[in-house]
Amino acid sequence: MDLPSLVSLAQMAWPVMLKGTGYTLVFAVMSMVFGLPLAGLITLIRVLGVWGLDAIVKVYVSAMRGTPLLVQVFIVYYGLPSIGIEFSPLAAGVLTLTLNVAAYMSETLRGAIGAVEQGQWLAGTSLGLSRHQTLRYIIGPQALRAAVPSLSNSLISLIKDTSLVSVIAVTELMLATKELISTTFQPFPLYIAAACIYWILSFAFERLQKWMEKRMAYPH
Repeated sequence: MDLPSLVSLAQMAWPVMLKGTGYTLVFAVMSMVFGLPLAGLITLIRVLGVWGLDAIVKVYVSAMRGTPLLVQVFIVYYGLPSIGIEFSPLAAGVLTLTLNVAAYMSETLRGAIGAVEQGQWLAGTSLGLSRHQTLRYIIGPQALRAAVPSLSNSLISLIKDTSLVSVIAVTELMLATKELISTTFQPFPLYIAAACIYWILSFAFERLQKWMEKRMAYPH
């Protein structure tokens, strides 16, 4: 492919891929915004051992981590309407990604809490704090600081996972790329361009992760 043809292809493809990138960011950011509080709630239920709910969230986490995300997308968008529950493609994508990432992040948070020295719990008890208060004021801040890298990795993975919602006709980056290929018959440069965009987005969030780690680091 000569240079003039490549420039012409870029001029035509750029607006379409930019719009698709916007949808990719919407999916990733919204899923993370909704998923992190849900992950925190799940973690609280498991760490505090809330009777009844603990068993339910264990099954939920196991199911979300043990089944492919693509199958989960199909269940939410194509399966739930059979029992009268329907979502728009955008809502179905955000819901599925939220439920999926919340399960993974809850395990990250639970692991970070478990890594805090047992003596910290005892210190809270000696100060007259309840288990819930100890978790909130002593254990939680330390665990969250330790969990930042893993949580950031979940966001980076989420950006790449958004490509799977193309199967429900949401024109995010991957579907936009496929549509361009179907009209231009130029798969190689367009797939390379899509890969570069995913890479740039991932790199940007990696830099954000580093900034957050420095902000949350213990003062020296």
